[in-house]
Amino acid sequence: MSLSRRMLSKEEEEAMGEEKEVRKEDQDRINRFSRLHSKEKLLEDDLKTKQKDKEDLEEISSELELADEDEKVPYKIGDSFYSLPLPEVQERLSASVDKINDEVTALEEKLSELREEMGELKGALYGRFGRGINLEA
Repeated sequence: MSLSRRMLSKEEEEAMGEEKEVRKEDQDRINRFSRLHSKEKLLEDDLKTKQKDKEDLEEISSELELADEDEKVPYKIGDSFYSLPLPEVQERLSASVDKINDEVTALEEKLSELREEMGELKGALYGRFGRGINLEA
């Protein structure tokens, strides 16, 4: 996330010209990009977890469609399991799926905004430093 120093070919040195001085605003952009990159990884992990939870809830909902209407179904609330009527369990699962869908959508929107800002920072920094900076993780 900082300026990289590696051996450049003569052509690369000529193309780069003089090495540009890192101004405070450049360093602020580099630091901002680094923070956003770290946040992106955390959000991606959270999104994967939510998507897995969503798949699990949808699978359980599908399985319950095969259950008998009069059957009591064990449902976990907190740390305890309760035997609830099938329609109530299906209703609770539906609400859980709706909630997790909202969470997934919110995470996807945050990631999109974050990546857009990272793209802008990349453009500004590569525009200023060219090959003299490496923002890829």
